[in-house]
Amino acid sequence: MALSTIELKPTIQVTKQSIKDIIVETDSAIAVDRDLSNKQELDASKLIVIPNTSLKPVPEPNSAEHWTSNVCTDHMITCTWTASSGWQSPRLVPYGPFSIMPTASVLHYATECFEGLKFYRGYDGALRLFRPDRNCNRMLRSATRISLPAFDPQELQKLIKALVSVDGERWLPKSRPGNFLYLRPTMIATAPGLGVKVPQEALLYVIACCLPTLDEPQRNPFVEMDQSINTTGTDSVKTSRHGMKLFASRHNMVRAWPGGFGFAKVGANYGPSLLAQAEAKSLGYDQVLWLLGPDCEITEAGASNFFVVWRTRQGQLQLVTAPLDDQVILDGVTRRSVLELARERLGDTREIPEAVDVVERKFYMDEVVEAGKEGRLVEAFVVGTA
Repeated sequence: MALSTIELKPTIQVTKQSIKDIIVETDSAIAVDRDLSNKQELDASKLIVIPNTSLKPVPEPNSAEHWTSNVCTDHMITCTWTASSGWQSPRLVPYGPFSIMPTASVLHYATECFEGLKFYRGYDGALRLFRPDRNCNRMLRSATRISLPAFDPQELQKLIKALVSVDGERWLPKSRPGNFLYLRPTMIATAPGLGVKVPQEALLYVIACCLPTLDEPQRNPFVEMDQSINTTGTDSVKTSRHGMKLFASRHNMVRAWPGGFGFAKVGANYGPSLLAQAEAKSLGYDQVLWLLGPDCEITEAGASNFFVVWRTRQGQLQLVTAPLDDQVILDGVTRRSVLELARERLGDTREIPEAVDVVERKFYMDEVVEAGKEGRLVEAFVVGTA
């Protein structure tokens, strides 16, 4: 079965040297042995396949099973790594639990990273991944930021395609065009033993999960809303509606900062944000608009990249989003795609009535408030970081 990949730009050639360059660029202070030539590398061609003989029923789209975010396909990819020998042969095995010791590093020191991307059943019958090379490259940056082992991103991409090729036909049948499954590549440090130290063992795994379609903010229709969490007296969180309400974060709640790890997709970025998210929802908002510093610099919204469209006081229409250079926000694949498409298609007035100036810069809450008061704010939107 052919598996096509949509690319807006050619895939960059990844070599051992380029992997090392990414590691050095990410954090030159990481004192970890990453000599790829002396150890076994991640190699998708060594994949061992163990078919699942007890296939699960495939739930209907947007069913109660989808809303649990806990129903996965029949198989998963696993691959272990040790500091002494490198990567072992990857395996495609039946989906199920695995065991780690209670003293495993991941359970105490947040030594884990992950990715999120989707694969789709097209209306032409084909299965598609959207720019998976971007996710695999980003996962390498995330892994090395927290001293997890390096790998060739192209090999991870091949393993993802192997999982899709095995489970895609059954879980995304051609009779359901337009539907998707969510892919979650993950790496965790598994070596037992307490103590803050560089991981000596790791597990890479890839699962595919059923998720509901979230085309607009809405609650789970299969769960009754807890009335006690809504203190505003409104029904804003109880019913589906167009648009999102964002709650600007307080000074004592900061998601990421310069010199930190906001650019890496690691669990430590998300757990501490849940308290602010719960507060926002209790006040009738959908998510948190994350601000940084005394000037209230706008960074992200929830776990998404944030954009505004406004007019300057000179009348220029602009698309504005936060920059990547200080490594505060995540380099979202959808964010990157939006910027590339906007620059390509919205800058030529021969094809559209008015050109849009695409800007990546720091911008602040006061600017958004002023643009709104002066009637220059056209819209704001978020895109997922997958």
